[in-house]
Amino acid sequence: MSYDPKTPGTTADEPPTLPTDRRAGCPFDPPAGLTALSDEPVRRMRYADGHLGHLVTGHSAARAVLADPRFSSRYELLHTPLPIEGLSGQLPPAPVGDITGLDAPDHTRYRRLLTGKFTVRRMRQLTERVEQFTTECLDAMEAAGPTADLVEAFAQPVPTLMICELLGVPYEGRERFQSQVATIFDQTADAAAKGEAYTALLQYLGELVLAKRAEPTDDLLSDLTTSDLTDEELAGIGGLLLAAGLDTTANMLGLGTFALLSNPDQLDALRADPGLAGQTVEELLRYLSVADPLMRSALEDVEVEGRLIRAGETVTVSVQAANRDPHKFPDPDRLDINRKATGHLAFGHGAHQCLGQQLARVEMTVAFPALLARFPTLRLAVPPQDVPLRDRANIYGVISLPVTWDKE
Repeated sequence: MSYDPKTPGTTADEPPTLPTDRRAGCPFDPPAGLTALSDEPVRRMRYADGHLGHLVTGHSAARAVLADPRFSSRYELLHTPLPIEGLSGQLPPAPVGDITGLDAPDHTRYRRLLTGKFTVRRMRQLTERVEQFTTECLDAMEAAGPTADLVEAFAQPVPTLMICELLGVPYEGRERFQSQVATIFDQTADAAAKGEAYTALLQYLGELVLAKRAEPTDDLLSDLTTSDLTDEELAGIGGLLLAAGLDTTANMLGLGTFALLSNPDQLDALRADPGLAGQTVEELLRYLSVADPLMRSALEDVEVEGRLIRAGETVTVSVQAANRDPHKFPDPDRLDINRKATGHLAFGHGAHQCLGQQLARVEMTVAFPALLARFPTLRLAVPPQDVPLRDRANIYGVISLPVTWDKE
């Protein structure tokens, strides 16, 4: 066996496992081992249970896999790249209402019901509410300042308020479901704690569905009660949308602010021209890629970029690596808010592309410029290396982001 210097800890004929360790002082870059594997867009990879599948790091290969119906999203067909406590083999089937773990026709049925609720037009209509919630959070942050944990004061409350508004969830109950969502996405939490949190969240949503059926209001859950969805399906869909809509955007706001503060030239450019907000959001989505990786299972033999993927083999698509592919994005490791980051895969691609992507865009496009305008001297209150990273969760980000500013 010959040693392969490009992939630490492996040999040339031994497939690597999924790299997860990031370089010290590089919180925004993909794991170093992942970068070392990116010279081959599709390669063999060993999974936690010994399964031999594939790792996709190239942008065009990632798009091909995610758009191809010959690759399944069904959880029970997938092998996990990293160990999960309490799970020795493949995943159990998706819970009722979890559309991310389904294929057509089941996925198509749910998706058709939901797509009309997340149109670009409808999401843009929510801009005024996003602006209102953002202002309220900034007012409270300023009053309590001149220091704050940006995650607690801003990054979490803004998307929480908005997803509550969209679904019709009473904001007063946010502490109850925020802790449940945090546990569900925490890779360090044991299987029992995750299961208890998920059950509690579904119970909460189930109670809410019954209330919406009895007294509908102007929100997405009430709209869906007029469909043929069962109470169990409604609760499952509500739980999925609540968790995804809260956790991903909150971590983009926290980590995105950290990235801007760490790149003062980019921060100054956005502050000088708030019209760059939309472009900045797309570049941050590409640069950070907080939701990673995505997994699929081949339903039949498929060739991707010259590599044969056999039926039953799991494919792990690294969104982080694909969004740093130099063949798609020149100088990909540089944050450049003037870049046209069109085509990034931060929201996935194909039939399972994120339903709430337009809402997330509206929230971030409003929030980042408003934060920088309110606090012109905003800066980290701790050295960058002391910012605690959420590197053992399904969604990457910062656990907290201590910031400070000069009071006028």
